[in-house]
Amino acid sequence: MKELLNQVLKEIKPSEEERELVESIKREVEGISKEIIAVFDYDVEPYFVGSLAKDTYLSGDHDIDLFLAFPLEVPLSELREKGLELAKAIGEKLGKYEIAYAEHPYVRAFYRGFKVDLVPCYSVRNWRDVRTAVDRSILHTEWVLKHLNGRNDEVRLLKKFFKGINVYGSEIYVKGFSGYLTELLIIKYGSFLDVLENHEFMLRQKIIDLEGWLKKEPEVAMKTVKREADADVPLIIIDPVDPRRNVASALSWEKFGIFYFKAKQFLEKPSREFFFPRQKQKRDYKKLLRKKETKLVTLLFEKPDLIDDLLLPQLEKSAKGFMKALELRGFKVFEAHWGYKNKAFIMLEVDRTEKPRIGIKPGPEFFTERGLRFYSKNQKVWIRGKRLYSEKVVEESIVDAIRELLEKNQVSLGKQIKEHITQADILINFVPPELSDEAYLFLSREKWNLKG
Repeated sequence: MKELLNQVLKEIKPSEEERELVESIKREVEGISKEIIAVFDYDVEPYFVGSLAKDTYLSGDHDIDLFLAFPLEVPLSELREKGLELAKAIGEKLGKYEIAYAEHPYVRAFYRGFKVDLVPCYSVRNWRDVRTAVDRSILHTEWVLKHLNGRNDEVRLLKKFFKGINVYGSEIYVKGFSGYLTELLIIKYGSFLDVLENHEFMLRQKIIDLEGWLKKEPEVAMKTVKREADADVPLIIIDPVDPRRNVASALSWEKFGIFYFKAKQFLEKPSREFFFPRQKQKRDYKKLLRKKETKLVTLLFEKPDLIDDLLLPQLEKSAKGFMKALELRGFKVFEAHWGYKNKAFIMLEVDRTEKPRIGIKPGPEFFTERGLRFYSKNQKVWIRGKRLYSEKVVEESIVDAIRELLEKNQVSLGKQIKEHITQADILINFVPPELSDEAYLFLSREKWNLKG
């Protein structure tokens, strides 16, 4: 085990040459930022936060987070306006940049091969000063640096393990373990192996309170615990810098469940594949469909110009909306998958693409010539008032059902991608070549197979 972990660490730990490059780029970015801040004459202090600032980053993972801290007396509207203006000016000086969005807009710049996030925030001293979600980041960095005590490599091992089993990231479309959560687990349990060995205890214990907020601020901390317990989250880690926040609030049961089983598997049979997974084997999805005797319905549409944080949650919402709406129409939907390559897509595995539907057909008044013809042509006929009615069995296509659901606005879709979905091509048992691997991994369940 020790030899395996040492070998993994050699591959994921930045070399001295890489460290020197990172530090050199950080100094250049800081120098440019201070230069622009001086031109604007703002009372702003730049802070490096995140894994580069805490030295918990993996080799090759060099995203720089530079926070532009404004004084607390600056109104929020002014911080957003001036902060974005300042970040754009720094981004322009660095080279290429784009505007991204979180609680408020920030700038993502690109400098000498490095991605640099320039984020306006408040210069806070403690949790009572926090006004926006990003304000805690400076406090997080300071707290981790104070408590990590040289266990940086243990963080690297756990982070790479999380990445390898596909549970890393707190983004809304990932719902996994954040970098900060990874660091706190190492601080709590001591090492990578200790975290894995406590995977069952962690779930039973449920609450982790590293800063002792339940004693220092019992009312605030208990409110957090109750709120998160009511939300039925798998883990509650009271933020060491803010008793109002659960660091693990974004973690889903699915992602914790994957960690639960993978930790057990690793301890029973350690392997580098947990850190460096082999590519999933891909075969012919059409053969698989014939074997399973199910059908594949794919909606293919132009990818909206949205960042993943916005696009993927809306694709998820739309896919689940189709699942629910089609179930109500009598189609059994086994599973859904969504994402994008050249175009955005929603895949649905269903039991059939045609189904019988009963239709009620109104006819003419029974005492007319037309009424007699109606009576002779139909098998089931009855009278309601003076008019004849009959029952007719028709075949309904899932394509027609989807089109009708969209036309009548009877399916819950992501607001910003709704227009694109209404223009979607609907493919049956076929996907473009670039999606053939996705289709196989989806239909085979290898995309999510815990034993794979």
